[in-house]
Amino acid sequence: MNLKTYTTGIQHIGIPTNDIEKTIEFYQKLGFEIALRTVNEEANEKVAFLKQETLVIETYENKAARMESGAIDHVAINVKDIKEIYQYIEKMQMNTTNDEIHFLPFWENGVKFFTIEGPNKEKIEFSQYL
Repeated sequence: MNLKTYTTGIQHIGIPTNDIEKTIEFYQKLGFEIALRTVNEEANEKVAFLKQETLVIETYENKAARMESGAIDHVAINVKDIKEIYQYIEKMQMNTTNDEIHFLPFWENGVKFFTIEGPNKEKIEFSQYL
């Protein structure tokens, strides 16, 4: 399997925050627009997707942001078939987090995703809009 045939690029970059309003205001000053505001009820977090051209930042108020360099939490790769990617990651023994496919009711039809950890402890999220 060639992973490149199942991916279409970076979907978003995840940045936790302790103050979502302050974060939104900052990125709006940089030209970002709010693409979606919602709540992740499972995690009890306010969430905002901020977009400028093809760059999307997912910021979520978890009151546990590190507030230091290296505060980006994850990079999400947009995929065409989350199940195929998951099977591939399992087969290659790369599911270092033992994560499973999750669903969130974001966007029009929801999103499915799972996360692995890279060699430098970076989080890589595979995400599919439904």
